[in-house]
Amino acid sequence: MECVPNVSEGRRAEVISKVAAAVAAVPGVRLLDQTSDADHNRSVFTFAGAPEDVLAAAHALCDAAFAEIDMREHAGAHPRLGAVDVVPFVPVSGVTMADCVALAKRFGREAGEKHGVPVYFYAAAATRPERVKLGDIRNKTQYEGLAAVLATTHVPDAGPATFNERSGGMVVGARPFLIAFNIELDSTDLALAKRIAKDIRESSGGLPAIQALGFELTDPPRVQVSMNVLDFQRTSLATVWHEVASRASAAGVRVIRGELIGLIPLDAALQVTADALKLDGFDRTRVIEARFLE
Repeated sequence: MECVPNVSEGRRAEVISKVAAAVAAVPGVRLLDQTSDADHNRSVFTFAGAPEDVLAAAHALCDAAFAEIDMREHAGAHPRLGAVDVVPFVPVSGVTMADCVALAKRFGREAGEKHGVPVYFYAAAATRPERVKLGDIRNKTQYEGLAAVLATTHVPDAGPATFNERSGGMVVGARPFLIAFNIELDSTDLALAKRIAKDIRESSGGLPAIQALGFELTDPPRVQVSMNVLDFQRTSLATVWHEVASRASAAGVRVIRGELIGLIPLDAALQVTADALKLDGFDRTRVIEARFLE
């Protein structure tokens, strides 16, 4: 099982290191990746192991993050509900989605009670249709608006129905692999980035399995189209790149670079190679390292 918590801290290296160390110290768990972004003021940790070990590591991460992060002092480009913003559990091998749902709900109940934070279940763990999508829970309300809606539209699934001013709220769920993919544009036109994001996201009639937002970055000044690729088999990274680049080009703007947050499946990377080189039938059976692991 894999767990990919998103934490609302991307600037203080000492805090990020403490959170990473807390995860890495849990026996049976391997910390696979840690990616931080100062503009978003956010870090993503990827770790994996047996379910009970992953559960212990998720709790260790919460202990470290809640001790160090005060949401009253937090600001960043990325939407967020709390200090430990999102905690998804992902089946990898020998574990079902149902197993991940059960563990997510157990973790959410335990963490909500221990840390006094309202918890919302999303994706496969959602308890109601309007909470399947992460954005429907978090993006419009965010941390600053949570207190006003806790008693109405945002009654939590676990934890107290009271606002935790220091820690905010937390969203916990179970989902398949997701690719977090950003494309930076050689422009400071935030309206352009937001327009491209709206054009390509599925909810606006764009690309299947794509969620997208436009952000403004500061160092150096530029804008970014930030995406979640929910199913790379339905929409490949190459397709996403082409659609963003063509829309930017039509506005007289070039693409600077792409950025991956966290890890991606090998098959998604091979898919990009196949698209770029026009290779028919190219898959992991044609990759030396993959053959050695068989």
